[in-house]
Amino acid sequence: MPRDQLLDRLAALRRARVAGRRAPHKALLLLWLLGRFAATGRTEVSYAEAEEPVSALINDFGPPARAATARQRAAMPFVHLERELWELTDAEGRPLPPETPERGTLLRRTGARGRLRAEVELALAEPGVLADCARLLLDEHFTPAIDGLVVEAAGLELTEVEGVAHRLVAGGRRRARSAGFARAVLEAYGHACAMCGFDGALDRRPVGLEAAHIRWHSQDGPDRLANALALCALHHTLFDLGALGLTTEGRIRVSARFEARSASGRETRALAGRPLAAPRGGHPGPGRAFVAWHGAEVFKEAPSTSGREAAPVPAG
Repeated sequence: MPRDQLLDRLAALRRARVAGRRAPHKALLLLWLLGRFAATGRTEVSYAEAEEPVSALINDFGPPARAATARQRAAMPFVHLERELWELTDAEGRPLPPETPERGTLLRRTGARGRLRAEVELALAEPGVLADCARLLLDEHFTPAIDGLVVEAAGLELTEVEGVAHRLVAGGRRRARSAGFARAVLEAYGHACAMCGFDGALDRRPVGLEAAHIRWHSQDGPDRLANALALCALHHTLFDLGALGLTTEGRIRVSARFEARSASGRETRALAGRPLAAPRGGHPGPGRAFVAWHGAEVFKEAPSTSGREAAPVPAG
């Protein structure tokens, strides 16, 4: 399979939503398989082997889920990954159809096994193709502040993946960011973190400060001040992982799942309920619709005791 055809198929992955939320489950399964291929030269794996690590990736980098459903989150992509990329069989080598129930108990009982098709593995063996595929999946489904964490958890090397980013941009495979967006965001917030106030500079150049999208750029978030915050690198990462969030009244939320033992870690817990810094010069604060998206799609609510998903922040 030629490189461009493989990239086209990865870009065209069907994105069925789960409980109305984004579902990067297939992308995370594929990134884990790319890590496996980089380490062993093969992608064949049983569901029993893949369930725990792939479910962990989905729990860590996907939308929050009830604790009761978290263990079997790998079943959905294992069954539904597009068959032009993926072969799925039982323990005897008999093909399992796409309508196979996405239940971990069934997949374990039948000895379900999957592998990327031979022509896909051949393409991945070509220089640079695996990194191109990983970069595309990251750009389509995640956000730069957590790219390194996703790559590391999938067993890949970030340096190799980053080395091909310019080729994908040049090929027009991802939406370009607005020129000057980051500078405008940092200026609007006075070159200080909107959550903790960090305003470090080295030789008068701001350091450790970043422009964060509230609704991720990869998820159609616009390059507008209403969809942006100036955050220090730490709080940007925690925000994109869902440890931190926002209320529609402009206050900081801290996930009940976030834990810290040190005094400096507890300072992050102490942010709960504090107001965000307001942007200067009459610029708009965070838009309610963007805050609602982050609350539903990223922020890690406490596990629901009623067996239902926690309610997202209202859009207003």
